[in-house]
Amino acid sequence: MKRTHLPLNALRVYDAAARHLSFTRAADELAVTPAAVGQQIRALEDHLGTVLFRRTSKGLELTQEGAAGLDALREGFLKFEESVSAMQAGQANDSYTIAVPREFYAQWLAPRLAKYTAENPDISFTFVPDENADFTEVNLDFAIRLVDGPGDLQGVELAAARRVTVAAPGAPDRWIDWGLPLQDGQPAHVTVSNAGQALSSAMAGLGRAILPELLAKDAIEAGRLELLDGPEPGTRAYWLVAPTPQWRTKKVKALVAFLTS
Repeated sequence: MKRTHLPLNALRVYDAAARHLSFTRAADELAVTPAAVGQQIRALEDHLGTVLFRRTSKGLELTQEGAAGLDALREGFLKFEESVSAMQAGQANDSYTIAVPREFYAQWLAPRLAKYTAENPDISFTFVPDENADFTEVNLDFAIRLVDGPGDLQGVELAAARRVTVAAPGAPDRWIDWGLPLQDGQPAHVTVSNAGQALSSAMAGLGRAILPELLAKDAIEAGRLELLDGPEPGTRAYWLVAPTPQWRTKKVKALVAFLTS
């Protein structure tokens, strides 16, 4: 059955005006002008083909037709509220699905999530190793990606795009390559496919690597890596990204605020 087009905004204005029996007080509730309330009521009356209010010496009154549908309308708005609450509850505010590079998870994200779960013990996490996974296919809440910007997603930069040259104490003077230009055009002795593998290779003592500062920072502070050069400006940074609907959810806002505080 084809659904009748409902002028929901005008019905919301009608409900407020009927409760207050005043266009002015309805306007205050809705944060609009009394003139806008009057326009919506007239448009609704034109749509319905009936008069909803009349002015008397005592003020604004509902007509018999206007009062007839009011209870059903208010019940309908309550149903709308119940529907919205049900959809919000379906967001599983105690569960996150996150796509993040493995090494970035181990070096940076996991220790911070440990602090978050200490404050929120009912929270649970599912992690997807492919940070470029499709949000819809795996039902992601957000992803962390090493990119030059969020693209068409909403996002926040976890740290400025800076890079450092590092090596484990006593490592040989050899280069680990994962796609960044090496200093002085020197040849690489170890070639890997991503920053995480370069980090693991450097910490294992295979040589020196140029890495995103945020990825290497904790290992440097712990003494597992030595800072040989930098930091210097880079082109890519770790971004926390999500489509707009996920970005607006309370649970994503809460965790983003924690991670970026």
